[in-house]
Amino acid sequence: MSTKSSPIPFAEPSYLRGLPSPYFQKTHLDFQQRCRAFFNEHFLPYVLEWETAGTVPEHVWTLFNKHNMLLPNLKSPLPVKWLRRLGLNDILGVPVEEWDYLHTAIWVDERARAGISGPSASLTPGFAYAIPPILNFGSEALKEKFLPLLLPGHARACIAITEPQAGSDVANIQTTAVKSKDGKYYVINGEKKWITNGIWSDYATMVVRTGGPGPTGISLVVVPLKNQPGVTMRRLQVSGQQAGGTTYIELDDVKVPVENLVGKEGQGMKYTMTNFNHERFLISCGVTRQARVALSTAVEYAMKREAFGKTLMDQPVVRHRIAKAAADLETLQSWIFEFVYQLNHLSKEQADEKLGGLTSLLKAKAGMVFNDCAQTAVLIFGGNGYTRTGQGELVEKLYRDVMGARIPGGSEDVLLDLAVRLLVKDFKKQARVADTKL
Repeated sequence: MSTKSSPIPFAEPSYLRGLPSPYFQKTHLDFQQRCRAFFNEHFLPYVLEWETAGTVPEHVWTLFNKHNMLLPNLKSPLPVKWLRRLGLNDILGVPVEEWDYLHTAIWVDERARAGISGPSASLTPGFAYAIPPILNFGSEALKEKFLPLLLPGHARACIAITEPQAGSDVANIQTTAVKSKDGKYYVINGEKKWITNGIWSDYATMVVRTGGPGPTGISLVVVPLKNQPGVTMRRLQVSGQQAGGTTYIELDDVKVPVENLVGKEGQGMKYTMTNFNHERFLISCGVTRQARVALSTAVEYAMKREAFGKTLMDQPVVRHRIAKAAADLETLQSWIFEFVYQLNHLSKEQADEKLGGLTSLLKAKAGMVFNDCAQTAVLIFGGNGYTRTGQGELVEKLYRDVMGARIPGGSEDVLLDLAVRLLVKDFKKQARVADTKL
C-alpha cells in the first residue's frame, strides 16, 4: 500500500491534499509518513479478516508494543520520566519529550483509515483509558506496581465503568467494594457490562462504590481479572466492533488489596469525568476519519457504478447527497484541528476547565457526522452496501460501527445536554468573578 495521499475527493484531510495549514510542522508531517507506512504494512491489510474472525492475533499486540505504537493513546504530554525509565524513548522516531496532541491526532487518524474500529478496539483501551487514571491520580506505590507491567505492554488493562443498569449515569453504578474485617482488602461484588477488550485484559481500572449513594460514594480500584477467584468473564455479541472483545464481567466476593485504590476514596467520579474528556477526544478523531473513509469510498464507487445509462456521479441527486455529507465532514475536521491546537496550548487544568463542555459537544457531533457519511455510503452502494461480503463489505461494516461511536464515552443525548450545562456553569462562574471585581 502506498504512503501517498489518496486523490479521491474527501479521502484526506486538507493538509494531506497539499493545502497550507497553520498547525503542522515538519515533525508532524514526517511522523505522518512513517505512521502511514507502519499501518499500511502491519494493520490495514488485515482488519477485515480480523473483524470477521472476531479477534486480533496476539503477535499484533506484541508488534505494536515493540514499536511503542500504543503509547500515542496516552494523554499528552507523555509521562516522559516513566517512559525513559522503562526504555520507551521514542515513537517511530519522535522522542517522547517532543510528542504533542497533533502527533496523537495523526496517529489516531492513520489508524482509523482501516474504516472499521473493532481491531483497534482490541489494542488501544488500556493505554487510552485504563492507564491514565493510574498515572494522573495513583500513589507512587500503585504506579510502581502497575506501570512497569502496563506501559511496555507486558500486561493488558481495560476500563470498567458501565453496568447493566448504569452507563452514562456513572453516579448510579451499583458494584460495591467493601473493606474486609482486617482492612487489607476490598471485597468486590457486582457486574460490569459492555467492557471493551475486557476478555483479553489482565487488569481493569474499575469504578466501584465504596461509600453511600451518589457520586461521593464512588472510587476507582485496579482489579485483577485473569485467574482471579470470583471473576467470571464472557464475550458479548454486539452489532459492530466484533474484534473489540466486548465483555460481561461478574464479580463475586473478589478480594483486591486496598493498595490498589486509585487516589482517594470517594474521588472516583471526579477521576472518571476527567478521563472521559480524553476518551471523547480520541473517539472524535477516529470517528472523523471513519466518516471520511465511508464518504470517499462512496465517491469512488459512484464514479464507476452505472445506473439509468450513466454513472451515479452523473446523477445530480447523488452529487447533492454527497455534498451535504462532505460539508459537515470538512467542518468537523476543521474543528478537530482547532481543538488539537487548543489542547497543545492549554495546561491540563485549563483544558479540563475550558474544554470539558466542548469535548462533549465535539464527540456528539462527530457521531452525527459519521452517521450521515456512513448512511450516505450505504445508500449509494444500494444492495451492495447491505451485504456483508463483496464490494460493499467495508461500507456495511462501517454502518454497523456507527452506534459503537455514538453510545460509548457518553451517549449522544447525554453529551449534548452535558455540553450546554457545563458551558452555562462556566459562564455563571465567570460572571460571579466579574461581579466581585466591580
